[in-house]
Amino acid sequence: MSASDRDGAGPAPPGSAVAPAAVPAGLISAVVNLVNTGPVELGAYTVAELTAVDAIVDFLAARPSDEVIAEAVRSLAARKLLVAGSTAEQVEVRGDLGIATAFQQRARMVLDARSTGTEPGEPWRILLLPQAEPITMMVRIDALGVYEISLRKRGEALKLLAAWLPRGRVAHPDAGRDADAVLASATRSALITVTRYTTQGSAETAGAGTDLVLARSDGQLHAFSPDPKDTARLLPAALPDKDMVDALAAMLT
Repeated sequence: MSASDRDGAGPAPPGSAVAPAAVPAGLISAVVNLVNTGPVELGAYTVAELTAVDAIVDFLAARPSDEVIAEAVRSLAARKLLVAGSTAEQVEVRGDLGIATAFQQRARMVLDARSTGTEPGEPWRILLLPQAEPITMMVRIDALGVYEISLRKRGEALKLLAAWLPRGRVAHPDAGRDADAVLASATRSALITVTRYTTQGSAETAGAGTDLVLARSDGQLHAFSPDPKDTARLLPAALPDKDMVDALAAMLT
């Protein structure tokens, strides 16, 4: 499978207006049907490789240098994942990377979860990019900056994310609880941000976000959210129905 990249071999700078990727007819429906039978693994890539084909939202990571991106382009070309298009102004992104590019550019929301206290071999960051269909692109990011991408049913992706997040007996949202003290004593904590964004061409512009902070301390799971009047201050928050999957689904509503 392949998808056409937006304009030539070089990536556009973040925030620039460029044409979206052209997706082969039937690709989306075929992949959605495949995901309904089980997870679809799309491989692992560096942030430079993803930036080279515009397969990562602009505001999630700093843009690598031109030299690093140029090396990524050569690596992708050597693996036949990036080839010349039908015109001099186009390139084709092939294989699983082409599928990842197409589905990323369809997303209009991203859930970005970052965790401390992770074990070796675990990702430290997970992204979910929900699609219009009940499926989600999941991106696991490890300490080396490798992005492992898959497409999954949305419910399955939320369960996997919930299992990775801090867990414990849900603490009562005590208004007198000090967030700094809880976070300082936490054995594991996580920041979850849901951001909705719009696009112009393939350039993304982030809109308003929703934050949730989780911390496991003394066997209890504490939740906090930013004070609307002072976003630098955290206030105790309640988890809907005391169920993390429900809480994550509510954030994506």
